[in-house]
Amino acid sequence: MIDSNRILAKLDELESYLEELRQIRPASFEEYQKIEKRRACERLLQISVESVIDVCTLLVSGLRLGLPSEENDIFEKLTRANVISPVMQETLKKMKGFRNLLVHEYGRVNDQMVFEFLRLELGDFEKFKEEILQFLKKN
Repeated sequence: MIDSNRILAKLDELESYLEELRQIRPASFEEYQKIEKRRACERLLQISVESVIDVCTLLVSGLRLGLPSEENDIFEKLTRANVISPVMQETLKKMKGFRNLLVHEYGRVNDQMVFEFLRLELGDFEKFKEEILQFLKKN
């Protein structure tokens, strides 16, 4: 059984992280390179992606889609169950890879790439929320 309240709480949490990101998002790459700004943005992006993964895990569990063999399997299971679109599945795989880079590859994080993600990819979180909310309304 899907725990809609927990999923909605996670989506609210995600929205609060995104709002913080919108408030501190630097206007220029030079501004982004200030250490406090850079680290705050990286951390907020990391926990935003983790919130997305948490929502996906709750859905896989609630729908009893089986145990995933790896994290990407979560997204595939949700696509097969028509919870998320195939396009969103690919987006989520990229998000997870980006998060892994932020968490595990500190020295290899490309500041320009993170800045571009901030400028161009935040809408993907909104699209994710829309797909999940549509699914919850139907079910």
